[in-house]
Amino acid sequence: MATRKNGKEKSPSKWYTPTNEFYSQVVDSLEDYAILTTDKNLKINSWNSGASSIFGYGEKEILGKNFDIIFTKQDVKAGIHVAETKNALKDGRATDERWHLKKDKTTFFANGLVFPLMDLEGNCIGFVKILRNITDRKKSEDAISSYLEELEELNTHKEKTLSILSHDLRSPLTSIIATSEMLNNKMDTMDPAKVKLMLSILYKSSKNMLNMLDNLVEWARIKYAAEIFTPEKINLYDSVQGVIEMLNDHAIFKKIKLLNNISKKVLVLADSKMLNSILQNIISNAIKYTQLKGEIKVTSKKEKDTQVIEVKDTGFGISKSVKDKLFTPQVDSLSAARKDDQGAGIGLLLVKGFLQKIGGEIWVESEEGQGSSFYFTLPIFREKR
Repeated sequence: MATRKNGKEKSPSKWYTPTNEFYSQVVDSLEDYAILTTDKNLKINSWNSGASSIFGYGEKEILGKNFDIIFTKQDVKAGIHVAETKNALKDGRATDERWHLKKDKTTFFANGLVFPLMDLEGNCIGFVKILRNITDRKKSEDAISSYLEELEELNTHKEKTLSILSHDLRSPLTSIIATSEMLNNKMDTMDPAKVKLMLSILYKSSKNMLNMLDNLVEWARIKYAAEIFTPEKINLYDSVQGVIEMLNDHAIFKKIKLLNNISKKVLVLADSKMLNSILQNIISNAIKYTQLKGEIKVTSKKEKDTQVIEVKDTGFGISKSVKDKLFTPQVDSLSAARKDDQGAGIGLLLVKGFLQKIGGEIWVESEEGQGSSFYFTLPIFREKR
Protein backbone atom coordinates (compact mmCIF):
# COMPACT_ATOMS: atom_id res chain seq x y z
CA MET A 1 0.00 0.00 0.00
CA ALA A 2 1.21 3.50 -0.82
CA THR A 3 2.16 5.70 2.17
CA ARG A 4 1.27 9.36 2.69
CA LYS A 5 3.71 12.16 3.17
CA ASN A 6 2.41 15.72 3.69
CA GLY A 7 -0.99 14.44 2.64
CA LYS A 8 0.29 13.06 -0.67
CA GLU A 9 0.65 9.45 -1.74
CA LYS A 10 4.20 8.17 -2.27
CA SER A 11 4.69 6.12 -5.45
CA PRO A 12 5.91 2.53 -4.95
CA SER A 13 9.63 1.85 -5.75
CA LYS A 14 10.37 0.58 -9.26
CA TRP A 15 12.09 -2.81 -9.60
CA TYR A 16 15.55 -2.64 -11.20
CA THR A 17 15.61 -4.34 -14.62
CA PRO A 18 19.09 -5.78 -15.46
CA THR A 19 20.52 -4.68 -18.77
CA ASN A 20 22.53 -6.65 -21.28
CA GLU A 21 25.59 -4.82 -20.00
CA PHE A 22 24.83 -6.05 -16.47
CA TYR A 23 24.67 -9.66 -17.64
CA SER A 24 27.87 -9.16 -19.60
CA GLN A 25 29.62 -7.91 -16.44
CA VAL A 26 28.41 -10.92 -14.45
CA VAL A 27 29.67 -13.35 -17.09
CA ASP A 28 32.97 -11.49 -17.36
CA SER A 29 33.50 -11.65 -13.58
CA LEU A 30 33.52 -15.47 -13.52
CA GLU A 31 37.30 -15.80 -13.58
CA ASP A 32 37.33 -19.56 -12.88
CA TYR A 33 35.15 -20.33 -15.88
CA ALA A 34 35.82 -19.88 -19.58
CA ILE A 35 32.58 -18.74 -21.21
CA LEU A 36 32.43 -18.16 -24.94
CA THR A 37 29.78 -18.03 -27.63
CA THR A 38 29.87 -18.78 -31.33
CA ASP A 39 27.63 -18.09 -34.27
CA LYS A 40 25.96 -20.97 -36.10
CA ASN A 41 29.10 -21.35 -38.26
CA LEU A 42 31.15 -21.91 -35.08
CA LYS A 43 32.98 -18.57 -35.28
CA ILE A 44 33.71 -17.19 -31.80
CA ASN A 45 31.79 -13.93 -31.15
CA SER A 46 32.16 -13.42 -27.40
CA TRP A 47 34.91 -14.30 -24.93
CA ASN A 48 34.93 -13.59 -21.18
CA SER A 49 37.93 -12.70 -19.03
CA GLY A 50 37.94 -16.20 -17.57
CA ALA A 51 38.49 -17.59 -21.07
CA SER A 52 41.37 -15.14 -21.59
CA SER A 53 42.92 -16.23 -18.30
CA ILE A 54 42.53 -19.96 -18.98
CA PHE A 55 43.37 -20.09 -22.69
CA GLY A 56 45.81 -17.15 -22.92
CA TYR A 57 44.05 -15.47 -25.87
CA GLY A 58 42.94 -11.86 -25.55
CA GLU A 59 39.42 -11.02 -26.68
CA LYS A 60 40.55 -9.06 -29.76
CA GLU A 61 42.78 -11.84 -31.10
CA ILE A 62 40.23 -14.64 -30.60
CA LEU A 63 37.00 -13.07 -31.92
CA GLY A 64 36.18 -14.38 -35.37
CA LYS A 65 38.34 -17.49 -34.95
CA ASN A 66 36.87 -20.93 -35.43
CA PHE A 67 35.68 -22.83 -32.38
CA ASP A 68 38.21 -25.62 -33.12
CA ILE A 69 41.12 -23.38 -32.03
CA ILE A 70 40.71 -24.51 -28.41
CA PHE A 71 40.69 -28.23 -29.22
CA THR A 72 43.71 -30.53 -29.60
CA LYS A 73 44.76 -31.62 -33.09
CA GLN A 74 43.61 -35.18 -32.37
CA ASP A 75 40.14 -34.01 -31.34
CA VAL A 76 39.82 -31.68 -34.32
CA LYS A 77 40.81 -34.51 -36.65
CA ALA A 78 38.19 -36.73 -34.99
CA GLY A 79 35.56 -33.97 -35.36
CA ILE A 80 34.92 -33.71 -31.61
CA HIS A 81 34.17 -29.96 -31.72
CA VAL A 82 31.46 -30.47 -34.37
CA ALA A 83 30.05 -33.52 -32.57
CA GLU A 84 29.64 -31.44 -29.39
CA THR A 85 27.42 -28.88 -31.14
CA LYS A 86 25.40 -31.59 -32.90
CA ASN A 87 24.76 -33.34 -29.60
CA ALA A 88 23.83 -30.03 -28.00
CA LEU A 89 21.26 -29.38 -30.75
CA LYS A 90 19.88 -32.89 -30.43
CA ASP A 91 19.67 -33.10 -26.62
CA GLY A 92 19.58 -29.43 -25.60
CA ARG A 93 23.06 -29.67 -24.08
CA ALA A 94 26.28 -31.65 -24.33
CA THR A 95 28.79 -32.28 -21.56
CA ASP A 96 32.28 -33.67 -21.73
CA GLU A 97 35.67 -33.92 -20.03
CA ARG A 98 38.72 -33.66 -22.26
CA TRP A 99 42.08 -32.00 -22.90
CA HIS A 100 41.98 -28.51 -24.43
CA LEU A 101 44.65 -26.43 -26.15
CA LYS A 102 46.00 -23.10 -24.93
CA LYS A 103 47.55 -20.32 -27.00
CA ASP A 104 51.07 -21.44 -25.99
CA LYS A 105 50.23 -24.99 -27.26
CA THR A 106 50.18 -26.49 -23.77
CA THR A 107 47.12 -28.48 -22.76
CA PHE A 108 44.87 -28.62 -19.73
CA PHE A 109 42.04 -30.92 -18.70
CA ALA A 110 38.56 -29.42 -18.40
CA ASN A 111 34.96 -30.37 -17.93
CA GLY A 112 32.64 -28.45 -20.19
CA LEU A 113 29.08 -27.78 -21.22
CA VAL A 114 27.76 -26.72 -24.63
CA PHE A 115 24.20 -25.62 -25.32
CA PRO A 116 22.56 -23.95 -28.33
CA LEU A 117 21.41 -20.34 -28.51
CA MET A 118 17.93 -20.08 -30.05
CA ASP A 119 16.06 -17.06 -31.43
CA LEU A 120 12.40 -16.30 -30.69
CA GLU A 121 11.29 -18.55 -33.54
CA GLY A 122 13.30 -21.50 -32.22
CA ASN A 123 16.09 -21.32 -34.77
CA CYS A 124 19.67 -21.98 -33.69
CA ILE A 125 21.76 -18.82 -33.97
CA GLY A 126 24.88 -20.10 -32.21
CA PHE A 127 26.29 -21.96 -29.23
CA VAL A 128 27.54 -21.28 -25.72
CA LYS A 129 30.45 -23.21 -24.24
CA ILE A 130 31.29 -23.09 -20.55
CA LEU A 131 34.30 -24.96 -19.19
CA ARG A 132 36.50 -25.13 -16.12
CA ASN A 133 40.14 -26.17 -15.73
CA ILE A 134 40.24 -29.35 -13.62
CA THR A 135 43.80 -30.45 -14.45
CA ASP A 136 44.79 -30.73 -10.77
CA ARG A 137 41.83 -32.99 -10.06
CA LYS A 138 42.67 -35.06 -13.15
CA LYS A 139 46.28 -35.46 -12.00
CA SER A 140 45.13 -36.56 -8.55
CA GLU A 141 42.72 -39.09 -10.04
CA ASP A 142 45.41 -40.37 -12.41
CA ALA A 143 47.89 -40.67 -9.53
CA ILE A 144 45.39 -42.72 -7.52
CA SER A 145 44.61 -44.87 -10.56
CA SER A 146 48.31 -45.38 -11.23
CA TYR A 147 48.88 -46.33 -7.59
CA LEU A 148 46.05 -48.88 -7.71
CA GLU A 149 47.42 -50.33 -10.96
CA GLU A 150 50.86 -50.57 -9.37
CA LEU A 151 49.43 -52.39 -6.37
CA GLU A 152 47.63 -54.80 -8.68
CA GLU A 153 50.80 -55.30 -10.71
CA LEU A 154 52.82 -55.96 -7.56
CA ASN A 155 50.28 -58.53 -6.43
CA THR A 156 50.36 -60.23 -9.85
CA HIS A 157 54.15 -60.08 -9.76
CA LYS A 158 54.19 -61.73 -6.34
CA GLU A 159 51.83 -64.49 -7.45
CA LYS A 160 53.84 -65.11 -10.62
CA THR A 161 57.06 -65.31 -8.63
CA LEU A 162 55.53 -67.82 -6.21
CA SER A 163 54.13 -69.85 -9.11
CA ILE A 164 57.52 -70.01 -10.80
CA LEU A 165 59.12 -71.03 -7.53
CA SER A 166 56.53 -73.75 -7.07
CA HIS A 167 56.71 -75.12 -10.63
CA ASP A 168 60.33 -74.69 -11.56
CA LEU A 169 62.25 -75.32 -8.37
CA ARG A 170 60.30 -78.49 -7.68
CA SER A 171 61.59 -80.30 -10.79
CA PRO A 172 65.37 -79.80 -10.31
CA LEU A 173 65.02 -80.28 -6.55
CA THR A 174 63.24 -83.60 -7.09
CA SER A 175 66.05 -84.67 -9.41
CA ILE A 176 68.69 -83.69 -6.85
CA ILE A 177 66.92 -85.57 -4.07
CA ALA A 178 66.46 -88.72 -6.18
CA THR A 179 70.08 -88.73 -7.35
CA SER A 180 71.38 -88.09 -3.83
CA GLU A 181 69.22 -90.87 -2.43
CA MET A 182 70.53 -93.36 -5.00
CA LEU A 183 74.13 -92.39 -4.24
CA ASN A 184 73.52 -92.62 -0.52
CA ASN A 185 72.00 -96.10 -0.79
CA LYS A 186 74.08 -97.74 -3.54
CA MET A 187 77.34 -95.83 -3.99
CA ASP A 188 79.43 -98.68 -2.49
CA THR A 189 78.19 -101.11 -5.16
CA MET A 190 77.99 -98.72 -8.10
CA ASP A 191 80.42 -98.43 -10.97
CA PRO A 192 82.77 -95.45 -10.32
CA ALA A 193 82.05 -94.03 -13.77
CA LYS A 194 78.33 -93.99 -13.01
CA VAL A 195 78.98 -92.36 -9.64
CA LYS A 196 81.01 -89.66 -11.35
CA LEU A 197 78.21 -89.10 -13.88
CA MET A 198 75.59 -88.79 -11.14
CA LEU A 199 77.79 -86.35 -9.19
CA SER A 200 78.10 -84.31 -12.38
CA ILE A 201 74.30 -84.29 -12.68
CA LEU A 202 73.99 -83.16 -9.06
CA TYR A 203 76.47 -80.35 -9.64
CA LYS A 204 74.74 -79.13 -12.81
CA SER A 205 71.25 -79.29 -11.25
CA SER A 206 72.41 -77.46 -8.11
CA LYS A 207 74.16 -74.77 -10.14
CA ASN A 208 71.11 -74.28 -12.38
CA MET A 209 68.85 -73.99 -9.37
CA LEU A 210 71.17 -71.43 -7.74
CA ASN A 211 71.21 -69.38 -10.96
CA MET A 212 67.42 -69.52 -11.08
CA LEU A 213 67.14 -68.36 -7.47
CA ASP A 214 69.55 -65.50 -8.12
CA ASN A 215 67.48 -64.41 -11.12
CA LEU A 216 64.23 -64.67 -9.16
CA VAL A 217 65.65 -62.57 -6.33
CA GLU A 218 66.80 -59.91 -8.78
CA TRP A 219 63.49 -60.05 -10.63
CA ALA A 220 61.57 -59.56 -7.39
CA ARG A 221 63.83 -56.71 -6.30
CA ILE A 222 63.05 -54.81 -9.51
CA LYS A 223 59.52 -54.28 -8.18
CA TYR A 224 60.06 -54.19 -4.44
CA ALA A 225 63.34 -52.33 -4.00
CA ALA A 226 63.59 -49.16 -6.07
CA GLU A 227 66.77 -48.12 -4.26
CA ILE A 228 68.81 -50.73 -6.15
CA PHE A 229 68.61 -48.61 -9.30
CA THR A 230 71.56 -46.20 -9.37
CA PRO A 231 72.10 -44.80 -12.88
CA GLU A 232 75.60 -43.64 -13.78
CA LYS A 233 77.87 -42.97 -16.75
CA ILE A 234 78.90 -46.27 -18.33
CA ASN A 235 81.23 -47.02 -21.23
CA LEU A 236 79.16 -49.48 -23.25
CA TYR A 237 82.16 -51.11 -24.96
CA ASP A 238 83.76 -51.92 -21.60
CA SER A 239 80.53 -53.42 -20.23
CA VAL A 240 80.05 -55.63 -23.30
CA GLN A 241 83.70 -56.68 -23.27
CA GLY A 242 83.51 -57.64 -19.59
CA VAL A 243 80.52 -59.90 -20.21
CA ILE A 244 82.12 -61.44 -23.32
CA GLU A 245 85.26 -62.30 -21.34
CA MET A 246 83.14 -63.86 -18.60
CA LEU A 247 81.18 -66.02 -21.08
CA ASN A 248 84.02 -66.76 -23.46
CA ASP A 249 84.74 -70.23 -22.03
CA HIS A 250 81.20 -71.35 -22.91
CA ALA A 251 81.60 -69.91 -26.41
CA ILE A 252 85.00 -71.55 -26.97
CA PHE A 253 83.54 -74.93 -26.01
CA LYS A 254 81.10 -74.58 -28.95
CA LYS A 255 83.70 -72.82 -31.16
CA ILE A 256 81.48 -69.70 -31.29
CA LYS A 257 83.01 -66.30 -32.06
CA LEU A 258 81.98 -63.46 -29.73
CA LEU A 259 82.48 -60.08 -31.40
CA ASN A 260 82.30 -56.71 -29.65
CA ASN A 261 81.71 -54.12 -32.39
CA ILE A 262 80.66 -51.30 -30.04
CA SER A 263 82.51 -48.02 -30.42
CA LYS A 264 84.81 -47.34 -27.46
CA LYS A 265 83.37 -43.80 -27.23
CA VAL A 266 79.72 -44.77 -26.59
CA LEU A 267 78.50 -43.64 -23.16
CA VAL A 268 75.12 -44.66 -21.73
CA LEU A 269 73.19 -43.87 -18.56
CA ALA A 270 72.40 -47.09 -16.71
CA ASP A 271 72.79 -49.06 -13.52
CA SER A 272 75.99 -51.09 -13.95
CA LYS A 273 74.73 -54.25 -12.23
CA MET A 274 71.50 -54.19 -14.20
CA LEU A 275 73.32 -53.61 -17.50
CA ASN A 276 75.71 -56.49 -16.83
CA SER A 277 72.75 -58.75 -16.04
CA ILE A 278 70.97 -57.69 -19.25
CA LEU A 279 74.03 -58.36 -21.41
CA GLN A 280 74.83 -61.62 -19.63
CA ASN A 281 71.31 -63.00 -20.08
CA ILE A 282 70.97 -62.05 -23.76
CA ILE A 283 74.48 -63.16 -24.80
CA SER A 284 74.37 -66.41 -22.79
CA ASN A 285 71.00 -67.25 -24.38
CA ALA A 286 72.55 -66.56 -27.79
CA ILE A 287 75.38 -68.99 -26.98
CA LYS A 288 72.90 -71.68 -25.90
CA TYR A 289 70.89 -71.48 -29.11
CA THR A 290 73.74 -71.03 -31.60
CA GLN A 291 75.22 -74.04 -33.39
CA LEU A 292 78.86 -75.08 -33.36
CA LYS A 293 81.21 -72.65 -35.11
CA GLY A 294 78.58 -69.92 -35.07
CA GLU A 295 78.97 -66.19 -34.45
CA ILE A 296 77.48 -63.68 -32.02
CA LYS A 297 78.01 -60.00 -32.73
CA VAL A 298 77.17 -57.01 -30.50
CA THR A 299 76.68 -53.62 -32.19
CA SER A 300 74.98 -50.32 -31.40
CA LYS A 301 73.66 -47.25 -33.18
CA LYS A 302 72.40 -43.87 -32.01
CA GLU A 303 68.72 -43.01 -32.43
CA LYS A 304 67.68 -39.64 -31.00
CA ASP A 305 68.55 -39.73 -27.27
CA THR A 306 69.14 -43.48 -27.08
CA GLN A 307 71.60 -46.16 -28.09
CA VAL A 308 70.00 -49.18 -29.76
CA ILE A 309 72.08 -52.27 -28.91
CA GLU A 310 71.81 -55.36 -31.11
CA VAL A 311 72.94 -58.86 -30.13
CA LYS A 312 72.87 -60.85 -33.39
CA ASP A 313 73.48 -64.59 -33.55
CA THR A 314 73.64 -67.23 -36.28
CA GLY A 315 71.57 -69.66 -34.22
CA PHE A 316 68.43 -71.72 -34.75
CA GLY A 317 66.06 -68.75 -34.82
CA ILE A 318 62.69 -68.42 -33.10
CA SER A 319 59.25 -69.40 -34.38
CA LYS A 320 56.57 -66.71 -34.60
CA SER A 321 54.41 -68.38 -31.94
CA VAL A 322 57.28 -68.36 -29.45
CA LYS A 323 58.43 -64.87 -30.46
CA ASP A 324 54.99 -63.35 -29.80
CA LYS A 325 55.08 -64.57 -26.19
CA LEU A 326 58.79 -64.17 -25.56
CA PHE A 327 58.61 -61.21 -23.18
CA THR A 328 55.25 -62.02 -21.56
CA PRO A 329 55.73 -65.69 -20.66
CA GLN A 330 53.39 -67.62 -18.41
CA VAL A 331 54.44 -70.28 -15.96
CA ASP A 332 53.80 -73.20 -18.37
CA SER A 333 55.85 -71.68 -21.17
CA LEU A 334 58.64 -70.79 -18.76
CA SER A 335 58.75 -74.42 -17.62
CA ALA A 336 58.84 -75.64 -21.22
CA ALA A 337 61.63 -73.23 -22.10
CA ARG A 338 63.67 -74.54 -19.20
CA LYS A 339 63.11 -78.22 -19.95
CA ASP A 340 66.74 -78.61 -21.06
CA ASP A 341 68.32 -75.67 -19.29
CA GLN A 342 66.79 -74.17 -16.15
CA GLY A 343 66.52 -70.40 -16.03
CA ALA A 344 66.15 -69.59 -19.74
CA GLY A 345 62.71 -67.99 -19.45
CA ILE A 346 63.23 -66.08 -16.21
CA GLY A 347 66.30 -64.42 -17.71
CA LEU A 348 64.18 -62.62 -20.31
CA LEU A 349 61.68 -61.52 -17.67
CA LEU A 350 64.61 -60.14 -15.69
CA VAL A 351 65.97 -58.31 -18.73
CA LYS A 352 62.59 -56.77 -19.53
CA GLY A 353 62.12 -55.63 -15.92
CA PHE A 354 65.58 -54.07 -15.76
CA LEU A 355 65.08 -52.21 -19.04
CA GLN A 356 61.73 -50.84 -17.87
CA LYS A 357 63.52 -49.56 -14.78
CA ILE A 358 66.21 -47.90 -16.91
CA GLY A 359 63.62 -46.47 -19.30
CA GLY A 360 64.55 -48.76 -22.19
CA GLU A 361 62.77 -51.23 -24.44
CA ILE A 362 63.51 -54.70 -25.80
CA TRP A 363 62.34 -56.55 -28.91
CA VAL A 364 63.50 -59.36 -31.19
CA GLU A 365 63.67 -60.05 -34.92
CA SER A 366 64.05 -63.69 -35.86
CA GLU A 367 63.12 -66.41 -38.33
CA GLU A 368 63.51 -70.12 -37.85
CA GLY A 369 66.82 -71.25 -39.28
CA GLN A 370 67.99 -67.66 -39.86
CA GLY A 371 69.31 -66.69 -36.44
CA SER A 372 68.03 -63.97 -34.11
CA SER A 373 68.68 -60.32 -33.33
CA PHE A 374 67.78 -59.07 -29.86
CA TYR A 375 67.53 -55.28 -29.62
CA PHE A 376 67.33 -53.11 -26.53
CA THR A 377 67.63 -49.38 -25.88
CA LEU A 378 69.53 -47.37 -23.29
CA PRO A 379 69.51 -43.60 -22.70
CA ILE A 380 72.63 -41.77 -23.86
CA PHE A 381 74.72 -40.22 -21.08
CA ARG A 382 74.96 -36.44 -21.32
CA GLU A 383 77.20 -34.26 -19.17
CA LYS A 384 75.31 -31.74 -17.05
CA ARG A 385 76.06 -28.11 -17.81
